[in-house]
Amino acid sequence: MQRTRRTLLLALGIYAVVTAVFAVTSPPGNFSAHTPFNHFALLADAWLHHRLHLGGPPPGYTQNNDFAVFQGQYYVSFPPFPAALIAPLVALCGGADATRDGLFFLALAGIGPAVLFLALDKLSRTGRSARSEHENAALALLFAFGTVYWFTAVQGTVWFAAHVVGVALTAAYLYAAIDAAHPLLAGLTLGLAFATRPTLGYAFPLFLFEAYRAASRADSPADASLAPRLGRADGRVLFDRLTLFAAPASLLMALLFWHNRARFGDPFEFGHRFLQIGWKGRIDRWGLFSYHYLGRNLGVVFSGLPFTGVPGAPFQINVHGLALWITSPFYAWAVWPKRTGPLFWALAATALSVAAPSLVYQNTGWIQFGYRFSNDFAPFIFALIAVGGRRFSVPFWLLGAVALVVNGFGALSFQRGAFARYYFVDGSQRILHQPD
Repeated sequence: MQRTRRTLLLALGIYAVVTAVFAVTSPPGNFSAHTPFNHFALLADAWLHHRLHLGGPPPGYTQNNDFAVFQGQYYVSFPPFPAALIAPLVALCGGADATRDGLFFLALAGIGPAVLFLALDKLSRTGRSARSEHENAALALLFAFGTVYWFTAVQGTVWFAAHVVGVALTAAYLYAAIDAAHPLLAGLTLGLAFATRPTLGYAFPLFLFEAYRAASRADSPADASLAPRLGRADGRVLFDRLTLFAAPASLLMALLFWHNRARFGDPFEFGHRFLQIGWKGRIDRWGLFSYHYLGRNLGVVFSGLPFTGVPGAPFQINVHGLALWITSPFYAWAVWPKRTGPLFWALAATALSVAAPSLVYQNTGWIQFGYRFSNDFAPFIFALIAVGGRRFSVPFWLLGAVALVVNGFGALSFQRGAFARYYFVDGSQRILHQPD
């Protein structure tokens, strides 16, 4: 009981520290007015007026950026759960224009790192990880400040707000999926994550593995992640856990598909095919997801480098984003484990499953400081680092310090007018690497 209380207090402390730092590094305008791209508040406002569309063109301040047009009506095509979260505040404030959406999502941004700490601590308490409580807390803070989550969390605009909500739900899913101890919560959080960022729905492999392991009749050591085999599962126990997991997830997916069908006549259509954007031609030709996009996306993930020799600045960052090994070089500990086992590979399969749709998506994440889609699978990367068992030696902390500096610059400079010279923006999205 005493340890549980201390763990919860540590989680609250992490939330407080993360929220305070994010507040200090947020754009000042988010505290006094809504963001220019307050799509979730606009969607919530439409619902409150009993509409599934906006009722007319979007406000001028949005620059008509990323809205879908279908049968003459304007729609917010982003999955709707963040809009459901902000809807009570929109109702209380009297409309989207009076709602400080950036401030609302800032208040949520510390939840993900805090819950990630709880998940990592649970791995330790159940013998799946040898990390200490302080190491788990350090990992949670490193997630907050040593990854692209930092620049993401302080923006408040629609694209980044979805990541804030998605990270919190992913961390909660990770916690619930461990030992398949909370199947209802796992199904609920995964369903809500799918209704926030559909790629997160592909995180189901972890629960399937944990449910099978928990239902296994095989005698295994206390550290089940090192068990040589899982053994035969008790079918009844496995069925019960999978049913409890599937029930809330299926219900939420049914509601989401109904929402899609009511708007676009197709349960599987979120509306992105109807976006009025300059690169609609490539979507019409190749689709939203295609092998055609894989090379370019891998180029961002692994070779997004700063431009050098540019006039007026020591370097420029292409807004396709910096490579992951630049923003979070300590990720090397996830692919360089001291030990592996079934849990390690289940986490790795889950991370890859979540990453795969974004790697074949028509958009690299542009406009961004670093590869923001990595927020979707980053909690599983941190779990891999935890269970991999490699000691946190001086090189790890040095790389962590580098990550803090890099991502701190991103949080303070991205889309800030005074730092515009540090960013290279090509409206065609065609320039990925620095031209000769």
